[in-house]
Amino acid sequence: MFGPPLALASLSGEADADWARAGADYAGAAFLGGIALEPESRAAAREMVRDRDRTEFLPEDPLAFVDRELAALEDVPIRPGFNVRSATPEPVVDAARICRDRGAVLEVNAHCRQDELCAVGCGETLLRDADRLADYVTRAAETGAVVGVKVRAEVPGADLPALARRLEEAGASFVHVDAMDTESAVADIVAATDLYVVANNGVRDDETVREYAAYGADAVSVGRPSTDPVVLERVRGAVDRHLGG
Repeated sequence: MFGPPLALASLSGEADADWARAGADYAGAAFLGGIALEPESRAAAREMVRDRDRTEFLPEDPLAFVDRELAALEDVPIRPGFNVRSATPEPVVDAARICRDRGAVLEVNAHCRQDELCAVGCGETLLRDADRLADYVTRAAETGAVVGVKVRAEVPGADLPALARRLEEAGASFVHVDAMDTESAVADIVAATDLYVVANNGVRDDETVREYAAYGADAVSVGRPSTDPVVLERVRGAVDRHLGG
């Protein structure tokens, strides 16, 4: 899906086109965002900025922002994607069309665990509602966009291997797995599906890349250290050794 099989994982309020451009010497893909697309998730994001001292992307027009940031990467040798949050499927479909037209991939956020987002039906609440999440994927994939989902391990009531099979049937092309402290969750998903699997969490060095490669991951992603070229260079070397350059 991208090469080298190293991605930059979205960072709320930080992962924009400039961030992706800065990491393009090391990574094959960059997931911008996340970004809240509609009123409910945007209100939740504003609450998090106010109450949690977080940074969030809150442009006046989120879809125009997606388009503008992707357009800024047209000359950058990296495959862009956009991580999106929405309490309803329609804005996800609109974002998918933009990603399709810009040669980017769409990543549905079923990952964020903040109470504010979960209260409006975003983030990891989707992991426990396979029907709704599959509907998001089906409708987005019908646009012709390459669609995947960011998921989190260790969520009570969520069966990730079964969910991955459901997402594949719905038209997903990849799953981006935050393994938390259960790295073997990657192997369970790999065994259950033919989706392209991107492993995330704690990717810092040769040891972590080697472990995820042994579990069958197709690629790995770097989160917070994605702004640190020393870490990126180290991880890129490990990716070349264990996952192919």
